[in-house]
Amino acid sequence: MTNTTEWITRSVSRLRSGAASADKATKAPKAAPDKQAPNGAAKAPVPRSTHERLQATLRRGNESLSPRALRRLLADLQEVVAPQVSELEGGRRAQAVAAWYSQAEPEERRDMWLLLCEQFAPDATRFQSARQRYEAAAGTADEMQAEISLRRSLVSPRTRLMQRFAVFPEGMRFLVDLRAELLPQLKSDKRLVALDADLEHLFSTWFDVAFLELRRLSWDSPASLIEKLIKYEAVHDIRSWADLKNRLDSDRRCYGFFHPRLPNEPLIFVEVALVDRISSSITPLLDEAAAPADLKKATTAIFYSISNTQPGLRGVSFGDSLIKHVVETLTAEFPRLRTFATLSPIPGFRAWLGKNAGAMLQRLDDKRRAELGRAVGAEPPLAAHLLAAADKALELDARSPVRQALVECAAYYLGRELQDGKPVDAVARFHLGNGARVERLNWAGDPSAKGMKQSYGLMVNYLYDLKRIDKHRGMLAQGKVPMSGDIDSLCRG
Repeated sequence: MTNTTEWITRSVSRLRSGAASADKATKAPKAAPDKQAPNGAAKAPVPRSTHERLQATLRRGNESLSPRALRRLLADLQEVVAPQVSELEGGRRAQAVAAWYSQAEPEERRDMWLLLCEQFAPDATRFQSARQRYEAAAGTADEMQAEISLRRSLVSPRTRLMQRFAVFPEGMRFLVDLRAELLPQLKSDKRLVALDADLEHLFSTWFDVAFLELRRLSWDSPASLIEKLIKYEAVHDIRSWADLKNRLDSDRRCYGFFHPRLPNEPLIFVEVALVDRISSSITPLLDEAAAPADLKKATTAIFYSISNTQPGLRGVSFGDSLIKHVVETLTAEFPRLRTFATLSPIPGFRAWLGKNAGAMLQRLDDKRRAELGRAVGAEPPLAAHLLAAADKALELDARSPVRQALVECAAYYLGRELQDGKPVDAVARFHLGNGARVERLNWAGDPSAKGMKQSYGLMVNYLYDLKRIDKHRGMLAQGKVPMSGDIDSLCRG
């Protein structure tokens, strides 16, 4: 009896010691390094996979859910997609998991992401077998059936699980918000990429334009919807209710795409000004005191702001379809409209020039370089001189060599700077990918602090020539940016 008592005492003592050590490690900001890397830096511990953690007894210092809690969460997720469970019951169970998720800490949510990635992956053995059968069946009567089996083997339990989450009323909102939270973590944790890929694939189907509704937003729309315009406006901040009312006035139109499962959330919206010529500055368009334009004289629709509202739908493209639908709607209402163009920011230009000013100076001939040198007070001019002078862009007159150099650099940036065959500027990539062309650069198009920070105040018009959209897309596919004339004529424009 004494021996038994002593054994129990020693065992309890060891367990308490181990638990205290684990608790201390959990609270410690950093674990002590076991080894030093050759350069003297501490070697980061390799995180355990969920497979290892599910087999363990205690958590490590950098892990959130304990093995027991992790096993319980895994069981709850497995019950959502259990084969014998109906879609309705699966949705109810998914809703219970979503309720837990809404109360979970960020690191606990990450543990759920990891379970989804590592415990609900496709069956590699099944896929290998299906692929072998497909290869063996090539050219035979069984080829089509073998292809179907191969496709099914690629569908992961994770996909079926996400489909169950979409069943309950707020399920779509839950999944979109989950991906919005997940996206910023992908660079630091590649284990999460599979979950992101599945969600993007599902969203590309669920949010196909065939399921979306185009709706006009006006001053008479519900207040809750109008407030969302203020919240989501991403191009030109809405400063007041008067500003908003100006954007919804009689000479303006605002349209958004809506999904039936997110009925009061515009997925993307576009603001349009109806005018008599292509606009060169955003200032008059945002002037709250300006009188509405005469719609009888309107020949041009200017798309001056396009805002995506759901970060979780990144990679799901419906902007192209939005513009086409809006053009059709406007043409039906205003048959006199002939020109459809944007007034767009150039958000990446200033940062790009900061890295490439030296190379752009090398492109100048001796005469141009000497003129620029005299203008900035340094011969020969260096990148730092050009960038310093550009900070005072709004003070430069039309004949200033600095101004001419900035416009030329912007034209080069839009017309020549490509990555993987696509423009490096995000807005250019969007509109040129939709079949527009670079029409005109506009000096001091946006003199606001934001405009100066992005592009020294420069803005650009992209023209949607409806008869040449396919041609322009074809040019871009060949690595040629569609432009109205060459870079020199764009600068003169």
